[in-house]
Amino acid sequence: MRGLGPFLRDAWHLSRPYFFSEEKWSARGLLAAIVFLNLSLVGMTVILNFWNRAFYNALQDKDWQSFMDLLLFYKRTDTGIMPGFCLIAAVYILVAVYRTYLNQWLRIRWRRWMTQRFLQRWLADRAYYRISLTAAAGANGYGTDNPDQRIADDLNSFVTETLSLSLDLLSNVVTLFSFLTILWTLSGPMTLLGVDIPGYMVWAALIYSAIGTWLTHMVGWPLAALNFRQQRVEADFRFALVRLRENVEGIALHRGEAEEQHGLRGRFEAVILNWWAIMLRTKQLNALVAGYSQAAVIFPIVVAAPRFFSGTMSLGGLTQTADAFGQVQGAMSWFVNSYAALAGWRATVDRLVTFHRSIEAARAAADQGVTAVPGETYALDNATLALPTGQALLDHTSFAFEPGQSVVISGRSGSGKSTLFRALAGIWPFGAGHVRQPRASSLFLPQRPYIPLGTLRHAVAYPAPVDAYSDDEIRAALADAQLSHLEPRLDDEDNWPQRLSGGEQQRLALARALLAKPDWLFLDEATASLDPEAEAALYATLRRRLPGTTLISIAHRPAVAAFHDRHLVFDRPADGPGRLVEAVRSAA
Repeated sequence: MRGLGPFLRDAWHLSRPYFFSEEKWSARGLLAAIVFLNLSLVGMTVILNFWNRAFYNALQDKDWQSFMDLLLFYKRTDTGIMPGFCLIAAVYILVAVYRTYLNQWLRIRWRRWMTQRFLQRWLADRAYYRISLTAAAGANGYGTDNPDQRIADDLNSFVTETLSLSLDLLSNVVTLFSFLTILWTLSGPMTLLGVDIPGYMVWAALIYSAIGTWLTHMVGWPLAALNFRQQRVEADFRFALVRLRENVEGIALHRGEAEEQHGLRGRFEAVILNWWAIMLRTKQLNALVAGYSQAAVIFPIVVAAPRFFSGTMSLGGLTQTADAFGQVQGAMSWFVNSYAALAGWRATVDRLVTFHRSIEAARAAADQGVTAVPGETYALDNATLALPTGQALLDHTSFAFEPGQSVVISGRSGSGKSTLFRALAGIWPFGAGHVRQPRASSLFLPQRPYIPLGTLRHAVAYPAPVDAYSDDEIRAALADAQLSHLEPRLDDEDNWPQRLSGGEQQRLALARALLAKPDWLFLDEATASLDPEAEAALYATLRRRLPGTTLISIAHRPAVAAFHDRHLVFDRPADGPGRLVEAVRSAA
């Protein structure tokens, strides 16, 4: 496989941390037990190889007693005790069952640890936010498609495939060396063109496997890239379906079913086209592997037949030789038989490695661009705000908000007001300079509120714990937010983003503010979905219920300015950075 060295290093760097983590002893213990059971199965195949010789010799000699002893429990021989088939089978079943059981146990523990680790790194330093911004903007550096699929599916595939392939490889290596000596002893010499070739069947197995491995690689190497792309297009299609489910009302109102169907068909067409490419390449690979495997059944018997017909080898010796050849050839052909799985494993490793690098790059850039530092109040300190593409929205701007002085900011749509809102929250990474933030409590409410999964009580209390507020406090907040009709459903679980209208969702977010009672409250058009009368009533409620809270609002409606002490305009020309301009000063 191309780039085998770097690929194996990537797989090692993904695998190693778990076995040196806080769970290292349980992880290593389970792995050691699984390795022991796998090697036990290899040892049992060696025993079966010798049992096979004795059993067929008993058939050839018509030795009924030996036949029954070998079939049931054990038979005494000149070299020791040969266990019977029933005994071998009973132990084999026990080992096989617990090998699978312990393997599954290790898989789920390893997956749990890796999932928690990736989630922690993805969410730390708001790496998930920076990655989503650069991916959406098509910017270089951190963009990664479908991080949800990489965490949910790729981690599971990585753990499963890594254990399966590595343990299978170990078993095949041990099998190879276990049967190599047996085959060398059984095959004897062969004279070819006047030259005696010792252990000729070992060399035959080596040549046969080398040819099969080379042919398999020539046919199957494109599968890694095809599998990588298949995982991506499948995730894109699934993401589009989730987006449709989350926006059913907007699609229905726009009568956009035909356009949605067209878009989904297009994404699914990419799935089909890539799948056809995988099918064609897999067909060629399967044809080669199937032909190779079928030939391997008869090949050792044909090669060993001359010694059998010459009388120098018994029927049991022939079957033992054929079995030993099959074990050696099968072990040498591990690459051939596992090629498709290796291609899928490589695609999974590549996706996880690129995701991990994106996370680390995003976290490393957390202290670059606009950085948040402690201060006495919210302020821009020689700050430059830019888009992910590098276009400046504000250039070297310094401005401070005074505690207790409420401010409303207006301006043309797209001028950069929401970017200023995100920068003050300390989450906007693009630009330069500092945003100063006080130690006082603050709450930022975007235009589209986030409503978590769970009960309505959880949605109102978020981000505080669900039991942070009493029933009376929650009911009072809902009443002030004009949501009294929802009080009976506090403990109901529902798809609340779909169940509540846009206005109700914004009222719910304002109820959170009334419960949290922050020192600073930032609202980015957080009442835009309400009618002017309801908007005015809610602002009046905020001023009445939160007299010690400083309001910073982004809004378009002039009536909102009446509830603030200061009015700023975000003035930005089409071809350059903007500025904050004093517009109106009025008493609240």
